[in-house]
Amino acid sequence: MKKEIEVNENMLEGRNAVTEALKAGRTIDKVFLASGDTDSTLRYIASLAKKNGAVVTYCDRRKLDTMTQTGAHQGVIAMAAARDYATIQDILDSAREKDEAPLIIICDEITDPHNLGAIIRTAECAGAHGVIIPKRRSSGLTAVVAKASAGAMEYMKIARVSNLTAAIKTLKENGVWIYGTAADGAAPLYRTDLTGPTAIVIGSEGEGMGRLVSESCDFMVSIPMKGHINSLNASNACAILLYEAVRQRIN
Repeated sequence: MKKEIEVNENMLEGRNAVTEALKAGRTIDKVFLASGDTDSTLRYIASLAKKNGAVVTYCDRRKLDTMTQTGAHQGVIAMAAARDYATIQDILDSAREKDEAPLIIICDEITDPHNLGAIIRTAECAGAHGVIIPKRRSSGLTAVVAKASAGAMEYMKIARVSNLTAAIKTLKENGVWIYGTAADGAAPLYRTDLTGPTAIVIGSEGEGMGRLVSESCDFMVSIPMKGHINSLNASNACAILLYEAVRQRIN
């Protein structure tokens, strides 16, 4: 029986395809360009991608050869977002329209698309108003994320920002309290008030939160750990934190 090859529908290959997608205003997460190729077309694509807010990465042509699905990448491959991004203001407006205290998830370097999809799914089920992800060192809204979210991505407002610490500053200016997570957090989760305007930071499984993001948090909370393993999967930790906020808000 012939094995079916899974195709990434969000991958664009070739100079014309990528150029026209950028000119048409399609949301592009990343553009991979062959390093060493300096012709005017690739320079134009790089300029257009940066202008549109896409992350431009230069890499060895052999990497592009391993990524390609068509075998004709012409030195450029782009990863389009599975849907358009929202803004932080969109997220805050969503909470305001529902007359609810904002409940927001901030993902700090969640690079695994399955984890990001699971976080988005949990956020939607818990009634969170939005998810914020960084442009760099994070999975974008790929087809894998969409599948892992089980459809929740279509209903969740997701903002993609250049700088997480700047995004946190914006949230604070709008009255939102920032809660970081750490094993040695000063406040146990179940003694922390999450009923007010709340943004919860979920760090990467390997490194946790970045230093600047951690220093920007108003509070650090910890999830009780009773077993031999002292850490949870990022999406599991997110679910515990979110549903504690939900529990507090319905009592």
